[in-house]
Amino acid sequence: MASFQRVAIQRSPVYKFNGTKSYVYAMTKYGFHPTKPGPYFQAKVMSQQGKYGRVGGRMRAHYVLRKREQTSSATGHAQSKATSSGDAGATEGEVPAEDIQNDSLYLCEVNIGTPAQKLYLDFDTGSSDLWVWSTELPKNILSQANAQNQQVAFDASKSSTFKKLSGETWKISYGDSSSASGDVGTDVVDLGGLKVENQAVELAKVLSTQFVQGNGSGLLGLAFSSINTVSPDQQKTPVDNIIAQKSVKEQLFTANLGSWRDADEPDKGASFYTFGYIDQDVMSAAGATTPNYATVDNSQGFWQIQSTSATINGTKITRSSNTSIMDTGTTLCLVDDSLVEAVYKAIPGSSYDQNSQGYVFPSTTSADDLPEITLAIGDDSVAFQKEDLGFADAGNGMVYGSIQSRGSMDMDIYGDAVLKAMYAIFDMNNGSPRFGWVQRKETDQNTAAPPSDQ
Repeated sequence: MASFQRVAIQRSPVYKFNGTKSYVYAMTKYGFHPTKPGPYFQAKVMSQQGKYGRVGGRMRAHYVLRKREQTSSATGHAQSKATSSGDAGATEGEVPAEDIQNDSLYLCEVNIGTPAQKLYLDFDTGSSDLWVWSTELPKNILSQANAQNQQVAFDASKSSTFKKLSGETWKISYGDSSSASGDVGTDVVDLGGLKVENQAVELAKVLSTQFVQGNGSGLLGLAFSSINTVSPDQQKTPVDNIIAQKSVKEQLFTANLGSWRDADEPDKGASFYTFGYIDQDVMSAAGATTPNYATVDNSQGFWQIQSTSATINGTKITRSSNTSIMDTGTTLCLVDDSLVEAVYKAIPGSSYDQNSQGYVFPSTTSADDLPEITLAIGDDSVAFQKEDLGFADAGNGMVYGSIQSRGSMDMDIYGDAVLKAMYAIFDMNNGSPRFGWVQRKETDQNTAAPPSDQ
């Protein structure tokens, strides 16, 4: 076990909690249509794609994120009508890059190359690419790299172990027309002392404004290799390579996500990932000897589990055939509208805010007035931490809730708001993946005041 080390997680020093921006980011990542009124929506666009780009060929429909700017003085009614029907009272336009926030709250130090170059990556169980800022980016982009934002460009020419993969390219595109793309090579990737040889590293040559305005040096995907975007030859994720190269007895990695608040939490310990082993100290601190397990359906490339019920203050809500993706790269918890409505019905003074495009509730709400919520994870249920129900300041004495609508999606997204309530175990299990977890302790918070950005 000595070769398998923790990879420490740090909270990004420049992350700003903003509920609407995080929700819009989820809309772009998963491409869902909102079912509640608000300024952001998915617009159907027809484009022509032929042999020579957008010339000739058939017309194809796709959806892109758009924003409505209100012009009517009858704000509430006009917003609702305009958002749902696209009629009077609003003008449509592109979504400004500053309206979307990459959800890189947690970053990890990763060393790549020989000699090692330190980068700060977002570990994301909702995607499968390892891509980084690189010195191949245009000079005008590199000049915007901000050390405070932990934006560091990898220089492949300075690594003696880097090998370019001829003809291989990659591209990540989101629904707001933002994208990152470039070429591919292999190199040594050091995860807290665990060295992965010949790991595909995707070098960014193009970054749209949304990525430039984000934080961190790139992303390390921890979903399944089947959704890796490298073409023409998909590449393996670091986890798949670790299993192949290290003869790992425990074919798994774990995530121990800490509070998104400023206060230290000595009862919860450090935030970290492990690769190849389960941290028994965390298990003991949680009072558990063995994890709970749920079968994973990875047919879509995600850590997708059954979550067929929930409870609110002890009242069970049956959610037949419902599934959820366990996603460390999304901060919010996104569930179906009926469950969202039941959650906020149980919080005094809560309401749906069209401007924020989400549910809000008073920041003075006491812990005693917040509902007890559990979410099924396979055959067991995890208790949602009350301290995490308030995500961000929504103004006017209100808090943007961390549980919001999944819109048109037919599956939930259990992001950090849920995962922080557990020690999460992502087990490859010899080709029959399963998700393991144990409940963690909740800290003592008197109110639902959101985390501070200070």
